[in-house]
Amino acid sequence: MNIFLIFKINIILQTSRLFLREFTAADAALVYKLNSDPEVVTYVHEAKLKTMEDARAVIDNIILPQYKNKLGRWAMHIKETNEFIGWCGLKYLEASGETDIGYRLKKAVWRFGFATEAVAETLKYRFDQVHLKEIVGRENIDNTASIHILKKIGMRFLKDEKENDELIKIFIATSITDQETASYT
Repeated sequence: MNIFLIFKINIILQTSRLFLREFTAADAALVYKLNSDPEVVTYVHEAKLKTMEDARAVIDNIILPQYKNKLGRWAMHIKETNEFIGWCGLKYLEASGETDIGYRLKKAVWRFGFATEAVAETLKYRFDQVHLKEIVGRENIDNTASIHILKKIGMRFLKDEKENDELIKIFIATSITDQETASYT
C-alpha cells in the first residue's frame, strides 16, 4: 500500500534515493525514538528529549512554526521503502539572525551517504526556493563525520565558538559557487 494514498504528505525535496517531507503533529513518536538513541544525540548541542511530550513540544514549537517561511526540519525517508531514517533541513536562529542547516539520522543508516545527499539538496533548495544569502552549519569539534559532510558539500570553515559549554566549529555557505566546487561522492 502506498503511504501517499493514505496521508496527505507535503514533500519538500527529493533525491534519487530520498524524499524529505514536512513533519506533522502525528510524528512525535518518530522524533522521540530518533532522539532516544544515545549515540545519535552524542554531539547534539540542544536539550535532550526525555518524554514523548518533549517530542510533541519540539514539533509544535520549533519545527512546525518554521514552515511558514519555507524553512524547517523535514522528515527524511528512503523512497524505495518509505522508511523514516531521520531529518534534515533549515532552521532560522532568532538569537543570532542566522539560518542553520541541520540533520540527524538513525545509526542504522550512518555511512550510506544519506546525510550528504540530503544536506547537498537542502543547500540547493536554499538558493532555488528561499533565496537566502548565507547558511551556517554548527558541529561539535569531536563530530568528525559531520564536519566531513559540511566540508564535502562545499561549506567553508568560519570559526570555532563555545556554545552551551561545548566547543563547536561553524561552517558557512554564502553562494551557489561554494557548492559548485563541492564533491558529493
